[in-house]
Amino acid sequence: MRLLKVATCNLNQWAMDFDCNLKHIKDSITRAKEVGAVIRLGPELEITGYGCEDHFLELDTVNHAWECLKEILLGDWTDGILCSIGMPIIRGSERYNCQVLCFNRKIVMIRPKMWLANDGNYRELRWFTTWKQKDQLVEFQLPPEISEALSQTSVPFGYGYIQFLDTAVAAEICEELFTPNPPHTELALNGVEVFLNASGSHHQLRKLDLRLRAFIGATHTRGGVYMYSNHQGCDGARLYYDGCSCVVVNGEVVAQGSQFSLKDVEVVVAQVDLDAVASLRGSISSFQEQASCKTKVSSVAVPYNICKPFNLKMLLSSPQKIMYHSPEEEIAFGPGCWLWDYLRRSGASGFLLPLSGGADSSSVAAIVGCMCQLVVKEIANGDEQVKADAIRIGNYTDGKFPTDSKEFAKRIFYTVYMGSENSSEATKTRAKVLADEIGSWHLDVCIDGVVSSLLSLFQTVTGKRPRYKVDGGSSVENLGLQNIQARIRMVLAFMLASLLPWVHNKKGFYLVLGSSNVDEALRGYLTKYDCSAADINPIGSISKQDLRTFLRWAANHLGYSSLAEIEAAPPTAELEPIRSNYSQLDEVDMGMTYEELSVYGRLRKIFRCGPVSMFKIS
Repeated sequence: MRLLKVATCNLNQWAMDFDCNLKHIKDSITRAKEVGAVIRLGPELEITGYGCEDHFLELDTVNHAWECLKEILLGDWTDGILCSIGMPIIRGSERYNCQVLCFNRKIVMIRPKMWLANDGNYRELRWFTTWKQKDQLVEFQLPPEISEALSQTSVPFGYGYIQFLDTAVAAEICEELFTPNPPHTELALNGVEVFLNASGSHHQLRKLDLRLRAFIGATHTRGGVYMYSNHQGCDGARLYYDGCSCVVVNGEVVAQGSQFSLKDVEVVVAQVDLDAVASLRGSISSFQEQASCKTKVSSVAVPYNICKPFNLKMLLSSPQKIMYHSPEEEIAFGPGCWLWDYLRRSGASGFLLPLSGGADSSSVAAIVGCMCQLVVKEIANGDEQVKADAIRIGNYTDGKFPTDSKEFAKRIFYTVYMGSENSSEATKTRAKVLADEIGSWHLDVCIDGVVSSLLSLFQTVTGKRPRYKVDGGSSVENLGLQNIQARIRMVLAFMLASLLPWVHNKKGFYLVLGSSNVDEALRGYLTKYDCSAADINPIGSISKQDLRTFLRWAANHLGYSSLAEIEAAPPTAELEPIRSNYSQLDEVDMGMTYEELSVYGRLRKIFRCGPVSMFKIS
């Protein structure tokens, strides 16, 4: 048996926060070495953070990354352990997204990314160049200060693998796995047994299964140990990276990290037998035949054994059942963790949410409530970083810290019901009950006076006063009167968010939360500068149907029982007068049901259908 202990990790990196990122990298390497791992894999661009965007175009960003790498290599971090570390590197006039493979205080090789992610949320071609010279490794001259510090002038650069005395290891970076002809196919035929995939993959509902199927497929018919590392958390932008670092052996998951967590560092360890890889490959005739006529891939020789012989005390990691969250759990935990990172990194003192008592704003409120529960739970589990952040944001003193999620919510979460003459007592009551269940600091504000003042001003300027449709007004008048209410709520929300901390003698400001779902955005059923206009919107990529399912789940699993009644109520904007023979309903306004709207959204976004294709399919 050739026993190999490997470690991959979820890291919560901050874009451009080099000191913090370096600390997390060192921490993960230390933990890996403590358990005896000889390979440590970190996520893509882990030194800089993945979401640096146009900061990647700045030379300072690359230079600071080199400084961090130098600090790692000058210490004992890489002694006896192969570390794959992600950073941007400039070679000549080109900038590359690279994995730097380090061992025993030296850089063994630099592997630039060959296929860049450039669709959906990703724009890597804006900042990086693809490496195109697959047939050879070239020599890369290290920057003078790095060369002098490491006593190393140049290193192999390009597509290839590392050949140890007892196994071969290669990198395959994120998007490369999902290409029609992924590198691991060719590398496996060249004898590579361990694959290192450093990734920066964001959370998307129901996406995890697609990702894991790719890892499983990569090793099921080719054999191999596939290690995957990912960022976890919000690094300062719109995306939440959902971790789930794992180790797959011959098509079986043997170790899996968390998908959602408030931890800054999580290390996932596995003990594997490389002879099992060789045995599987030797049993597949087609693999043997193709390996005998393979295209040769360049390699870098490292005269060192990293495997251990058979030992009764060393237990192999066994195949395990894959941990999947339900879509409802994903909606609760993904945006909840993202909100916590955004809050603690923004300098804000809390969140402010216009809570209407409807499904969308109630979903956002429930997600914030879930965030508060996660924070209290993590503190109870001994996470000192979460505890320190919660003490700072919640303005705790005298050694106190959050022990109850409702008490914590009262300190950092503010909800406001902004009613008008068109609002019903039912939505007002539902908003108040939900706020009490979550524990938020709740306000009930009437906006009729402001609306009346604006209408009087308009009448003074134009000599006309608009009327609602039910009172004989035109569609133009009706829409204008609705928009006034919606936009006043936005202005009031931002006013309260900026001044309430002053009222409460607190530092900072409150972040305004939006509550506009993706279906309504795709349909265009929204008012500019209303609930869609906010600092951040936790449900902006979630469909109405998924949100309604989430509300039913949250009523039972988060302890907010009023959500069941909110979900069952007919959706209404409550922007028009309520009459005995008329009550405004969203589905009537749109001319379609939310179920139909969700289908149209999927057809348009996921299946890329235009109107004609939608008609033919549906």
